[in-house]
Amino acid sequence: MPRWLILLLDVCIVSLSSIITYFLFKGLRLSYVPDNSLSFAFVFYVLINVFFFWLYRTYSGIIRHSSLIDALKLFFSQLSTFIAILVFNFIVIVFSNAKVYLTTGAFINAVLSFSFLFFYRLVVKQIFDRMFTSTNDEHRISAIIYGSDANAIAVANALLSERPGRFKLYGFIDKDNQNFTKRILNLPIFQIRKSVPVLLRSKGVEALIIADRSLTKEERSIIVDECIEYGFKVYTLPVVADWDDQKEISKKIKNFEIHDLLERKPITLDTQLISEYLQEKTILVTGAAGSIGSEIVRQVLLFQPKRIILLDQAETPLHSLSLEISGRDSDVELIDVVGDVRDYAFMETVFKSYLPDVVYHAAAYKHVPLMEINPAQAVFTNVLGTRNVADLSNQYHVDRFVMVSTDKAVNPSSVMGASKRIAEMYVQAKHFKHQRQNSTRFTRFITTRFGNVLGSNGSVVPLFTKQIQEGGPITITHPEIIRYFMTIPEACQLVLEAGSMGKGGEIFIFDMGKPVKIIDLARKMIRLAGFVPEKDIAIKIVGLRPGEKLYEELLNDSAKNLPTHHEKIMIAVENSADFEEVSHQVDVLITTARTGAYEATVSQMKALVPDFKSLNSVYEKLDSTSH
Repeated sequence: MPRWLILLLDVCIVSLSSIITYFLFKGLRLSYVPDNSLSFAFVFYVLINVFFFWLYRTYSGIIRHSSLIDALKLFFSQLSTFIAILVFNFIVIVFSNAKVYLTTGAFINAVLSFSFLFFYRLVVKQIFDRMFTSTNDEHRISAIIYGSDANAIAVANALLSERPGRFKLYGFIDKDNQNFTKRILNLPIFQIRKSVPVLLRSKGVEALIIADRSLTKEERSIIVDECIEYGFKVYTLPVVADWDDQKEISKKIKNFEIHDLLERKPITLDTQLISEYLQEKTILVTGAAGSIGSEIVRQVLLFQPKRIILLDQAETPLHSLSLEISGRDSDVELIDVVGDVRDYAFMETVFKSYLPDVVYHAAAYKHVPLMEINPAQAVFTNVLGTRNVADLSNQYHVDRFVMVSTDKAVNPSSVMGASKRIAEMYVQAKHFKHQRQNSTRFTRFITTRFGNVLGSNGSVVPLFTKQIQEGGPITITHPEIIRYFMTIPEACQLVLEAGSMGKGGEIFIFDMGKPVKIIDLARKMIRLAGFVPEKDIAIKIVGLRPGEKLYEELLNDSAKNLPTHHEKIMIAVENSADFEEVSHQVDVLITTARTGAYEATVSQMKALVPDFKSLNSVYEKLDSTSH
């Protein structure tokens, strides 16, 4: 309704309440206002109300969305009107020794006015809600909210006011079973007698919305597993920061995803330390368009560097990232560079032009089966590319060089893993060489090593999601295969943290949590999508791929790990090779790779990395001939 119409209705209501008050007192043989002043008193009372309606903007809200704020506005407008009447009465008494309004009558008039004004808004709101929701009930998901704290109540309020509504709420669950005799928002609080799925079934609902902030990861995991096992949908949302922004709260409620089950406690970063080595600095990120590189760029941006150089050979993803980041409100200079880390001359022009202070080297080939049949390319990108960037970093006095490595570099069974281990050996040996020479200024070379990241290009989660959308089957290489997982933001946060604490020469390993059995991951994803494993979506075992292990490691058998001040970051203590020897063997490896002789190339890699034992690969024969 337009504002003038709401104001007109409000004026009619206060006029009606004034008339009712007059006849109420007349019936009691009392005079609310003198008969000779009736017209004046009525007009004056209405004008006073109009003034305070305007002052408190009582007519500016949308009637069907009336809230406590609107009720308070009405209350204060009527309180102010009553006080104004008392003041007016006092002035009249001073000058004429009589008063226009009976004080008790003015009070009752104010009470009636407030009651009618509030009641009609409430009626309009309820009629609208019932008319709207009754036509939408069949399309809404029946749900119970897990939680009864302020966060859960804010979620419920947001969902109840959402238009069109997605959920029909049946109540709350209190995990402590303490408040089951009470109600919240006129909805019951249920007690868990057996399990959550039993309760959901008994109440005839389809879904559970998890809004309890006090749940541990293990408790959440158990609840979700139980619910999806029995076919119930599970929804979640981040912690509510702004409880008044109901529209934003309802938007954030989403289907429970596999990422939510694997999330750990939020990482606490030493932002002061990170800021000291990034703020007002020039940062070069190689492989900037990749899943890890792009997230490093996003997070580095938060620490206000002077400029970020985004380098990648993939033109389209780099352009997409540039468009995304340039849309943010930031004074950081962004420089897009399309180039290849394997091209030393080109990379030197980049270093010479921009003189970076910090380098994050994320450019790499990482797909195990592809590199197994293209070993020369693995050498060119992962070994030669790393050598180029590392050598130029030292030559142009970069302060820190942080390399992103992988758990596949530990006791490698694939060409990809071995190529990353050789890159680790090169940068570590280079650091210790310059340290021994007591160079006045040398680059601190730091390596970070972690496992699979959820959602990265080529990881199993996007693959399984695509296969489920296509109706299956989900393909798994082996029923016993296990992997460590970490979210992309979590991994990149730890990369920044490790880069800040590194003195040089370290290989930092991250706490990846508990390993996950891939077949269990597949089954959970199928259930979360609302299907039944092996019935709706088949799981097909296709056999281990060339170079693939059943499990990955983060440490060599002979290595030890040392703790750091960050509970999720450790230092792998590994024997560093002599730089001259490593450099010479890397030269030989690159020369061999350029000949196109794959077996000779892999053989040289095995000479560099004695722990490299091929699995399920044509290169297994090289292991037997080397003994």
